[in-house]
Amino acid sequence: MTLEQERKQPRLPIEDPGLGEHTWRPTDVDEAKERRAERQVAGLFVFSMVCTVLFVVGYFLIDIGDNWTTFGGLGASTLVLGLSLAGALLSIGVGIIHWARKLMADKEIVEMRHPAASSEEDREATLKALDEGLQESGIARRPLIRNTMIGAVGLLGIPAVVGLRDLGPLPGDKLFSTIWEEGMLLARDVVGTPIRPSDMEIGDLINGQPIALFETDEEGEPLYEGEDLLVNKAKASIVIVRMDPSDNTPAEGRENWAIDGILCYSKICTHVGCPINLYARKTHHLLCPCHQSTFDLSDGARVVFGPAARPLPQLPLAVNEDGYLMAQSDFTEPVGPSFWERG
Repeated sequence: MTLEQERKQPRLPIEDPGLGEHTWRPTDVDEAKERRAERQVAGLFVFSMVCTVLFVVGYFLIDIGDNWTTFGGLGASTLVLGLSLAGALLSIGVGIIHWARKLMADKEIVEMRHPAASSEEDREATLKALDEGLQESGIARRPLIRNTMIGAVGLLGIPAVVGLRDLGPLPGDKLFSTIWEEGMLLARDVVGTPIRPSDMEIGDLINGQPIALFETDEEGEPLYEGEDLLVNKAKASIVIVRMDPSDNTPAEGRENWAIDGILCYSKICTHVGCPINLYARKTHHLLCPCHQSTFDLSDGARVVFGPAARPLPQLPLAVNEDGYLMAQSDFTEPVGPSFWERG
């Protein structure tokens, strides 16, 4: 070879990188071992599908309830869902790695550095390399692996869809009413003591709850506890304010809903449901700390600023024979965010 011919020969970045001769894998030279590896990969994908099905079955059949420390401090639902989803994902990962190590081509590939802007020839070469990689993976001629992998990955979409259920069930008509009813006493939050009009001065604001949330049955057990307590408390929470009766402008039909300037409104913001009690006594404005929706309690809790779309629901008040504040009825409209009311 002449010097001119040697110069025209393509050169590698490293003339002798020190690589030894290629060693063939057992699956490259033994057809029985190749088939066994193929079955192992397919088995991992099938196991992933079984785990995915177990996730869905466990999600619907295992009741969470109040007993959430079934196995070593872990609940049955948590344990089954965690292990099944982990098994599904791990099996797919292990299956793909096993497939790559045992059945895909393992020849060394050297990629030369090239400019950031690829030429048309480079793009064609890339597409050709991708096609060769696809052919070398054997996915076209190994339908068992291909179909089980597609099944395993496809079924993984089911837990994602099922998990969306935990974002919140459709409320139905559950949010159209609370436990407030005619004659139920207003009570201070936390302590649960009933409230007399004389307990409040002009400018006061009290966080309140229905007294039923603090009552017990004949055996001394709470009427509401656990999930029922939290749900009912979230819907029935109120703020009670007292202002000069002359400052109050009642809405039509609500002329008898106040007691000597004492008004009661839902504590749940009608924007996204934050609890609110930031009260400006001089302006009678109630401010939500989340997104600054502002309600004028002297004008039917009308929205005067912010993203809330409707006033706070008002609870009609009365006084019982013992002189305590009580509800005339439940709220006459749903409390909280108004999205479920939209048709």
